[in-house]
Amino acid sequence: MSDITQSKPAASDAAHSPTLSGPLPTQLPILPLSDLVVFPHMVAPLLVTSALSIRLIDDVVAGNRLVGVVLQKVADQEHPRLADLQEFGCVVRVMRMLKFPDDSVRVLVQGLKRMKLVCLVTETPYLIAQIEQQEDITEPGIEMSALTRSAATQFQQVVELSPTLPDELKIAVQNIDDPSKLADIIATNINLGVEEKQGLLETVDVRVRLSLLCAMLNREQEVLHLGSEIQSKVNKAITKTQREYFLREQLKAIQKELGEAGESGGEIAELREKIDKAHMPAEVKKVSLKELDRLATVPPAAAEYTVARTYLDWLIAVPWSRGTEDKLDITRARRILNEDHYDLEQVKKRILEYLSVLKLKSESGKDAAVNKGPILCFVGPPGVGKTSLGMSIARAIGRKFMRISLGGVRDEAEIRGHRRTYIGALPGRIIQGLRRVESNNPVFMLDEIDKVGSDFRGDPSSALLEVLDPQQNNSFSDHYLEVPFDLSRVMFITTANLLEPIPPALRDRMEVIELPGYTEQEKVHIAIKYLVPRQLTEHGLKTKQLNIRKESFFSIIRQHTREAGVRNLERTIATICRRTARRIVEGRTSSVLVTPKHLKDFLGPPEYFHDMAEQQLEPGIAIGLAWTSAGGDILFIEGTQMPGKGHVTITGSVGDIMRESVQAALSYVRAHAHQLGIEPKFFDKHDIHVHVPAGAIPKDGPSAGLAMAVTLASLLTHRAIRPGVAMTGEITLRGKVLPIGGVKEKVLAAARSGIRVVLLPEQNRKDLHDVPTEIRKKMKFVFVKTIADAFNAAIPAPPSRQAA
Repeated sequence: MSDITQSKPAASDAAHSPTLSGPLPTQLPILPLSDLVVFPHMVAPLLVTSALSIRLIDDVVAGNRLVGVVLQKVADQEHPRLADLQEFGCVVRVMRMLKFPDDSVRVLVQGLKRMKLVCLVTETPYLIAQIEQQEDITEPGIEMSALTRSAATQFQQVVELSPTLPDELKIAVQNIDDPSKLADIIATNINLGVEEKQGLLETVDVRVRLSLLCAMLNREQEVLHLGSEIQSKVNKAITKTQREYFLREQLKAIQKELGEAGESGGEIAELREKIDKAHMPAEVKKVSLKELDRLATVPPAAAEYTVARTYLDWLIAVPWSRGTEDKLDITRARRILNEDHYDLEQVKKRILEYLSVLKLKSESGKDAAVNKGPILCFVGPPGVGKTSLGMSIARAIGRKFMRISLGGVRDEAEIRGHRRTYIGALPGRIIQGLRRVESNNPVFMLDEIDKVGSDFRGDPSSALLEVLDPQQNNSFSDHYLEVPFDLSRVMFITTANLLEPIPPALRDRMEVIELPGYTEQEKVHIAIKYLVPRQLTEHGLKTKQLNIRKESFFSIIRQHTREAGVRNLERTIATICRRTARRIVEGRTSSVLVTPKHLKDFLGPPEYFHDMAEQQLEPGIAIGLAWTSAGGDILFIEGTQMPGKGHVTITGSVGDIMRESVQAALSYVRAHAHQLGIEPKFFDKHDIHVHVPAGAIPKDGPSAGLAMAVTLASLLTHRAIRPGVAMTGEITLRGKVLPIGGVKEKVLAAARSGIRVVLLPEQNRKDLHDVPTEIRKKMKFVFVKTIADAFNAAIPAPPSRQAA
């Protein structure tokens, strides 16, 4: 309840005895102290921070200013009761009170009389107890006089030895005749533990108290004597060290004059031994020994000494020959990869192929040095497991794992290092990473390689050309080391969201493996097997405390997360775990069952609507399919007409390629106006406006051409497109539909949005093999060769034709 900041009485206060204006009351408010024992005649400042204690002080100051202070049995206990306090304490008078802006109160109190707690009177609003005043037991005699004189003499010697006690205390002690008061003043000022001080406070027999105090003073004298001797020895040692330093410097100067300056001490010999144990290549060892010989002739005080020593430390620490042995157990590797990640069969197949090659080479006795590590590039939307897959690969083949992020790196020196001529120069991140893992064949992940930039400091992607080239990286040269290092045994893995920003020369050096988004079934499987157990562990929940039904995951995926990966899905599961933990801690329940109807209580109203694409569309609205860095998405394309002079307006933050697609679509529709039943003069008397919603998001690419043409045909024929139909494809002026990319991502986006029919170019029929089987079964795919095929499939025939 109270924090004590200072407990040193002033020397002038020690000689004064407190005066009482009357007898002590039998009932007093009690202020618990956490780490301070207050004696009679003692003046001490107290810091009061708790609201109850501040109220107590306010009431005491407004009354007789008397309060009982008692030591707590447990120092850090908040709001102690009477049973949590020591039995004996001290009655004090509040001399002064100051309030501070932080709502704390500082009071100055003066000890008056020993007291004993008899019983509790009340605990509200603060402790009030019945007390019993303790009178000192004093028996005058020779023994009492001897103890008094001995205690005073020993205390004066302690004051002389202690650097913290003022000399005024010696004079104050000489002027005190009362043995009880003398004992209390000494106990206040010497260095004693809280338990010892409490014992002295409880001792009302002055003779016994002085006997205990003499023993404590004797111990304090010995401690101070020993401390003084240690300080004296330390001063002598410092003087000796300085003398030896000057002698060494003189010896070096004499050796230099005589031309006898050889290896300085054992440091050079130690470095030479480390170089021998590092098993460096012959060329590197030659450079190291040459640098070591130069270091031996440089004075340690020179700036070149630190530069050369740091360079040698780096050469020694780099793992030239230290590596891990690959675990070539194909069955074990397959099991680990399947444990850590669901699906991703293409990546797992590539890793198992690499291990199989290593195993065959090791069995045939081929040199391990020729086993060049593959350079893989994982490309896919966020949250599909690209980064964590690298850790799983390292675990599967028994190698160490190192990851660096290249996002925002714009300095070439981050890759190749700085030259030693610069202050604070260091090797690049590649060499630093190898030193950190202490292995020359780790799994090294270069994350976010598509986000590397360039400026006046160079182009880091150009520096990566040598690192990621299997034909060149066996002699990679860092600007700081300036000696070749073999990176061919390192398995480099790069990750990217987009392939286009990667320079073509760098892209050509890597084996690109695309990681598409997950289907709903795959997401549910991942959530049940991986995400939920991990989040239960992170939130301290047991399996029986939280049960999320399988159908709830489908609702979460459709209504609260619309993504290609599972990152937002895991965040949503974490939200459910947090709110479950709160309910359990508050005692509202012991277990939680989450069904689709309960999701609103945990996650709020749905953010997305699954059947949005199934709604009946008006004429002039089509649904296209787009590919983004976060996976696929659906794209609504709207068109409208108005009286005018044949102008065409295109809005929605579209790029140049998409604008050209609109012009090509409009030209085709105008050229085939007769077949579509459109009045030829219509285009001269009307303006057309094409808009792509979500106007703040830039959109570009040729794959929306087919949807643009269908939109215009629907608008000008006044016939709405069939509900639940989406399309993608590039068009030509001759009416051909050309193939596009990202078929799997686009189809998955269509499935997430409730699309039932997808129009694809005929040449993309082969890409349907990448689409999961369960998606192919529940959706219908129409392959079109011409724009006319798309019109017939997407736009219902007019009533007259249907009747015919």
